[in-house]
Amino acid sequence: MNLGESVNVSLQGLQSHKLRSLLTMLGIIFGVAAVIAMLSIGEGAKQQALEQIKLMGINNVIIRDTGVVGGDEAAEDQRSNFSRGITLQDVASIAEVLPTTTAVAPQKEFLLDVTYADLTVSTTVLATTPDYARIFKFVPTSGTFLTDLDLRERAQICVLSSDIKEELFYFRDPIGEKVRLGSEWFTVVGVMERRAISSGTSSEVVARDVNRDIYVPLTSAHSRFILPTLASPVDQVTLEVSDSQRISESAVILNRLMLRRHNGIADFRIIIPEELMRQSQETQRIWGIVMGAIAGISLLVGGIGIMNIMLATVLERTKEIGVRRAVGATRQDILSQFLVEAVFLSFLGGLIGIGLGYSLTKIISIYAQWRTIVSVFAVALSFGVSAAVGIIFGIYPARKAARLDPIESLRYE
Repeated sequence: MNLGESVNVSLQGLQSHKLRSLLTMLGIIFGVAAVIAMLSIGEGAKQQALEQIKLMGINNVIIRDTGVVGGDEAAEDQRSNFSRGITLQDVASIAEVLPTTTAVAPQKEFLLDVTYADLTVSTTVLATTPDYARIFKFVPTSGTFLTDLDLRERAQICVLSSDIKEELFYFRDPIGEKVRLGSEWFTVVGVMERRAISSGTSSEVVARDVNRDIYVPLTSAHSRFILPTLASPVDQVTLEVSDSQRISESAVILNRLMLRRHNGIADFRIIIPEELMRQSQETQRIWGIVMGAIAGISLLVGGIGIMNIMLATVLERTKEIGVRRAVGATRQDILSQFLVEAVFLSFLGGLIGIGLGYSLTKIISIYAQWRTIVSVFAVALSFGVSAAVGIIFGIYPARKAARLDPIESLRYE
């Protein structure tokens, strides 16, 4: 008997027990689907984190004001008596002391209502300097960004983000129009480009949604908007370092400088996006291993199911095996027949599982709002494992069938 005849006999045996064949494949189907879904979620989360960290800047060092803990009187006393938080003097010292710094952008956030005509929206007004656009490679689509002259003259000008422009002006050109930020009037001089922003997996990794900000000169904000008690004049400072190999060294110098200027009060935090990237990749790797192990267990259970059903099939078809051996079938023919059945079940289950896994990723993307990326590696891995499961767990039942004694098989009732 050649291989084609073995395949034909195997398919006939599977077709005669359609429901049993389907139930046998379920373990493989769900296992493959789980592998694809888990790897796709992990790959999507990895790409999402990388994009957010890139927006923060790989060559950047970030200093964030941590403020005081509400209700902690000791911390409030320290803040009021020994440290004013991050100040413009700190920013000037950083630019002077750190030679590797090519740009420094202090930032201060104000949550304000923005009004134009009869429309009002609530948004974040980000007070900063011209270096902000340079550091984050962020450019206006029309008009200009902030300039050094705007800072010196404390000009009452603002730059709109794409979403705010659409909400307030729709399709009209906002350049030259006046909007009210809180109780102050500012003239629109530019509109920034739209950037793709998605939620990250960690609060440290999430880049701000720049599509809903309004930008004003930092000096104008300090003179026009009221700061809360004990609030830092600057919420965050982002530094661009010229030499990427010296980012960690620069962070150490910054930490010492800030502690000295803040009288030993650690009311700030230094963040290096490059380190966040490494941490995120390590977290994703561990998560992928755990999820892969869970999906692998599903495939293992599916393989055990195939072996169990095939052993039952061998027992059920003992007399048939005896007849075939009596009319000239060799042990190799019997081995091929039952091995083909097991491999076919795993192959078909793998194909169905790939389709189910792809559908699951789409459902997860739509309803859970998670990014998923189905990679060729995930499909190849899951299908390859399912094929291996069919071969490994099909060998034992096939060999058992091939070793049956023809005379005893013919007598089997």
